[in-house]
Amino acid sequence: MTRALGNASLTMVNGGDLRIDGGAMHGVVPKTMWNRLVSCDEQNRCTYPTNCLLVELAGRRILIETGNGDKFPPRLKEIYGIDHDRSIAVALAEIGVEPESIDTVVLTHLHFDHSGGCTRRTGSGVEPVFRRARHVVQRAEIEAALRPHERSRASYVDENLDPLLAAGLIDAVDGEAEIAPGVRVLPTPGHTRGHQSVLIDGGGQKALFLGDVVPTSVHVRLPWVMAFDLDVEATLASKKQLFARAVAEDWLLLFGHDRRHGTTLALDPRGDAVAGELVDL
Repeated sequence: MTRALGNASLTMVNGGDLRIDGGAMHGVVPKTMWNRLVSCDEQNRCTYPTNCLLVELAGRRILIETGNGDKFPPRLKEIYGIDHDRSIAVALAEIGVEPESIDTVVLTHLHFDHSGGCTRRTGSGVEPVFRRARHVVQRAEIEAALRPHERSRASYVDENLDPLLAAGLIDAVDGEAEIAPGVRVLPTPGHTRGHQSVLIDGGGQKALFLGDVVPTSVHVRLPWVMAFDLDVEATLASKKQLFARAVAEDWLLLFGHDRRHGTTLALDPRGDAVAGELVDL
């Protein structure tokens, strides 16, 4: 399904599902609360999509996120519930879009479930999927991926980034920047130091692809912050700043891991942001 946003066309596609521990996904929120809203299996794992957004605007095609990819070894496929038959290239082919037609790829961050579809394994090694596209990432995120520490190492996979660097396809940005007409990246640190969200302006109407600063609609609640986030206080600050603008400017918010793709925001009597009507794209 495709949604018009002024002059822009937005199409959400799934770059593959994955299973994530429910406790880690909801941080300090007890299971007695989050399990009323999100179901889990007998091993406490919740299943989420990896939403990727195709933006068509001003004669350009911009792809935000690339999902899991298809390079996981059997053990990790089982742990994370990865289906290699559901890569971003397959999802795009289903809507008649070839990788060569993508002008720009924007990655909110470089964790494997967001950047895994950037590369693929071939008989000669690992190569970029979107060979014509510039890949936009915050410089701080690239540095974090190249020099991971004990807490972040499992989330970064060298073969998702190294082939892009070798091919000269990475555009490193510092802070807020317009990366295509009507498309801007906004720093939203917390989940990672170099996390960014993506603002699309279709001409009077705006939508924000949140990434993992607010991965699902239940995470709109300010205290609902993932245990994966490296700086919880920074995540809270990012959410408050985004929500203030989103309410004031009536943005459509788009989620990276929710099966209902987006929502507008309202304010409850206490001034906290709450999700409005959830929508699909």
